[in-house]
Amino acid sequence: MNSPIPVKICGLSTPETLHAALDAGADMIGLNFHPKSPRFVTLERAAELAAIARGKTEIVALIVDWNERQAAELVAALKPDWLQLHGRETPDETAALRRAVGVPVMKALGIATAEDLEAVAAYRDAADRLLLDAKPPKDAAYPGGHGRPFDWTLLADLDPSLRFMLSGGLNPANVADAIRIARPASVDVSSGVESAPGVKDPARIAEFIAAARKAAATVQEG
Repeated sequence: MNSPIPVKICGLSTPETLHAALDAGADMIGLNFHPKSPRFVTLERAAELAAIARGKTEIVALIVDWNERQAAELVAALKPDWLQLHGRETPDETAALRRAVGVPVMKALGIATAEDLEAVAAYRDAADRLLLDAKPPKDAAYPGGHGRPFDWTLLADLDPSLRFMLSGGLNPANVADAIRIARPASVDVSSGVESAPGVKDPARIAEFIAAARKAAATVQEG
């Protein structure tokens, strides 16, 4: 599919909602291995979902502060297309994990202020892709934007050649503005297409993907 913008639906946990994402044309799907997340899946459930998705979309395995052995074992068992690091991994640890697993690595960076963007330069060569996400609240039990977007205008001064993925608080109603302002190479959504924490809504998944593609096409034309 020649999509104007690749869309990732993260935190899928059931065959039914995975099929909804595939039917809507998701370019990537994310499987969350962080036990504190309401979107957590076991390896057994992830393997079931990956078997459905393989060959139809790219499979992303999301981990938080795992060591190289754990990450390599997961990749060997699941065979994802990407490994997403969503913890406090340093640039050196990110690069080491990338070497250890043998698949492309995506590193999430939490953004709340302009100072947070200083990490982009440090991680840019350590990962295959950067995911710019909203910083979680200080008392949060798990990483991610928790449904809250950050100020996308902060990204105006980024190197235009940086092809980043945008996440954090995106939903069907605001993704068009996010794409127009931030000009990301791709977008990622999780809670923004849910009816309750961890419960994906097939209609919202379809609405999000359609809205993102329409907005990206408009930006490209303009």
